[in-house]
Amino acid sequence: MKDLSLQFLGFLFLVSIFASEALVRRATFVVQETSYTRLCETKNILTINGQYPGPTLYAETGDTIIVDVQNKGDQNITLHWHGVKQPRNPWTDGPEFITQCPIKAGGRFRQQIILSDEEGTLWWHAHSDWSRATVHGAIVIRPKKGTTYPFPKPDKEVPIILGDWWKSDIEEILQEFLRTGADPNASDALTINGQPGDLFPCSKQDTFKMIVDYGKTYMLRMINAGMNNILLFGIANHTFTIVGQDAAYVKPFKSDYISISPGQTLDVLLEANQAPNHYYMASRVYIGTSRAPFDSSTTTAILEYRGNYTASSPPLLPILPNITNSTAVRSFSGSLRSLASVAHPIHVPLNVDKKFLFTVSVNFVACNNSVDCRTANNQRLRASINNVTFQSPKIDILEAYYRGINGIYGDDFPKNPPLEFDYTATNLSNALRTPRNGTEVRVLPFNTTVELVYQGTNLLGGIEHPMHLHGYSFYVVGSGLGNFNRTEDPKSYNLVDPPLVNTISVPRNGWTAIRFKADNPGVWLMHCHFERHITWGMEMAFIVRNGKRSDQKMLSRPSDMPPC
Repeated sequence: MKDLSLQFLGFLFLVSIFASEALVRRATFVVQETSYTRLCETKNILTINGQYPGPTLYAETGDTIIVDVQNKGDQNITLHWHGVKQPRNPWTDGPEFITQCPIKAGGRFRQQIILSDEEGTLWWHAHSDWSRATVHGAIVIRPKKGTTYPFPKPDKEVPIILGDWWKSDIEEILQEFLRTGADPNASDALTINGQPGDLFPCSKQDTFKMIVDYGKTYMLRMINAGMNNILLFGIANHTFTIVGQDAAYVKPFKSDYISISPGQTLDVLLEANQAPNHYYMASRVYIGTSRAPFDSSTTTAILEYRGNYTASSPPLLPILPNITNSTAVRSFSGSLRSLASVAHPIHVPLNVDKKFLFTVSVNFVACNNSVDCRTANNQRLRASINNVTFQSPKIDILEAYYRGINGIYGDDFPKNPPLEFDYTATNLSNALRTPRNGTEVRVLPFNTTVELVYQGTNLLGGIEHPMHLHGYSFYVVGSGLGNFNRTEDPKSYNLVDPPLVNTISVPRNGWTAIRFKADNPGVWLMHCHFERHITWGMEMAFIVRNGKRSDQKMLSRPSDMPPC
């Protein structure tokens, strides 16, 4: 049977129907070098099936997708299905040296993507080195047959993927970044569906264009696939209705802009209710702090009404919040609430078994004299959680855990910061800026209810941190500025309709509290989704033990796991 709904990027899936309502859908992903032209220059980039962005996966709630990955490129790679909980199946989650070793050049790996209650927009991307700059695509999960959206069905759905483009090879950017110990070079352009837009030279002909009919409603499936920046997005003269985030429905609310962090997805309704014309959709960086270099450009695409009329030239640009307007960013994220309806209930843990406080920081360490270090005071940048900079092992943690291999990781990741101090104070002591290296995990018994508070610090100047947890969605029950107060702040938690997400941006010099139930056995990575921060070591992992019943234990190890 052929699924003919796969119009975006011309991708086609073969579908096998089993006795149950859920489907098993199949796809082949070929990793390959492809020649692309952007900003008047041509270069080879790593792609899936020769497409940038990559193919969109379509499914329904509860389906399983089998993706046969063939690496015909010249570098190692892994693929992660961002936001898919993968119940009992950490084996094909994808993060390099956490749940698998990379797929080597010439290698293959059959990845099973098991959907459960996710409904809405997710995405997939490379999870090795910086390959995700060009290796990424959308996952669209529609309501299963017999159910429907909790709002009028839109007339059309359009994936909108925000990203980055560098003129230089991304591997060269990464190696320069690692060598110098400083911040990476900013991208040369932001992109919408792979295109920088007609404000850039040589880009007018290829600028993404969305054709709409007056009076119809469109769902924009928004994804921030960018590497290092929170992004603002808007369409001139148009207002959005936000209805979903990270494949979970939210109480609808209106906004004339959106704020979206790397890793996050949003489902947004757009009414084509303006005078027939051409309008710019545009995106630019929210920077928060000026310490790191950033792409100050604006990327554009065009919303074009169908019909006979004289279009204004140039199109109108949307009015977006200032790039340093943290209030606008917090206001948008603070408006998100779970739908919490009878058809879409929520299950916030009310009684907590384990409480953790994790500081998230950017740090300095002394340079190695053999390294071309270009930062101040002969120091290079690092990042940490609870002052531990993650060191990647040579054998993946899941394999070591499954086979009982000793010496690969430790199981004593600190549940609280090793040293308490005024985390958000100015002029913090240099003595607080040096983390320790470690490959540490935190072990959770099956069905443990967890409250985790992310505490941002002002070491080297505070910055937002989009924190992502693999294997789970979690409820964001509270957030605020300054230091978390263990006595007072929980009194204001939202335990009625908190948003259910897989990625949350911790505010600059602030905190965010999340809750989840550890009922998905396996090894699950947690990290900042700024690529420079995870490269610097802002990550750790949870090991969730098996439960007692057979349906509470990890699935068997696939026979074709890539060798180390």
